[in-house]
Amino acid sequence: MARLLTSGDIRTLTKGLGIQPTKKWGQNFVVDANTVRRIAATAGLDADDVVMEVGPGLGSLTLALIETARRVIAVEIDPKLALALPTTVEHRAPEEHGRLTVVETDAARLKADDLPEPPTALVANLPYNVAVPVVLNSLETFPTLRKGLVMVQKEVADRLTASPGSKIYGAPSVKMAWYTKARRAGSVSPNVFWPVPNVASGLVAFERVESPEANRTQVFAAVDAAFGQRRKMLRQALKGWAGSVAAAEEIMKRAGIEPTRRGESLDIAEFIALADAKEAAHE
Repeated sequence: MARLLTSGDIRTLTKGLGIQPTKKWGQNFVVDANTVRRIAATAGLDADDVVMEVGPGLGSLTLALIETARRVIAVEIDPKLALALPTTVEHRAPEEHGRLTVVETDAARLKADDLPEPPTALVANLPYNVAVPVVLNSLETFPTLRKGLVMVQKEVADRLTASPGSKIYGAPSVKMAWYTKARRAGSVSPNVFWPVPNVASGLVAFERVESPEANRTQVFAAVDAAFGQRRKMLRQALKGWAGSVAAAEEIMKRAGIEPTRRGESLDIAEFIALADAKEAAHE
């Protein structure tokens, strides 16, 4: 079993590497072993899983994931951390360290051929400023991702799992629902991090759903238009997307959606219906 990092270990490592956690890359390192074990357990990994971990940092979570998964592909943007991670894992998990692959790149721009093998699970402590694009890009880029567990800012967790009609329901909620069935999987105190952030964190667990038979680009364009002017009625909000207010009303009529509704009241199925109706109107 791997020897997980303690708070003292993390401070020793950062000092030895000459690393000062930066806000630029959203670096807040988990220093609580119980939290790491909890995340790894909640992720529900199997022995044949290939885990993509985004932002492994010093390896706190990596060491727990590598105990179960067949392979952990750690995607790290910081060159110092990317270089140091294999040594840390080899020292603290000598029997499992061969399962680790480190890829130095920006996860928000990750492409399929950047990884040596298609991942089946995403497990990560994500920087708050890039959490949504990283999750959505990963789901789009890697159809093999069957499940995941991400730790993000509480507000981001709430948005990713929000239901239609709530004030926090928005474009991230709808786009997440295109790919997955997502749920809140717990909260995380700021005190388990170093440096201690001024926000609480939340866990989001998800399982991939079957891809809808629709034009994703067109659906997402409708979503962006609807929430770009979320206070307006859909016939106004979708004016640019449809071409005119009259065209928007006709598309909504075809889709069986009242033009006076607002974007925050529509679920993913209704946005798909809008995209389908627009395509049908142009045939």
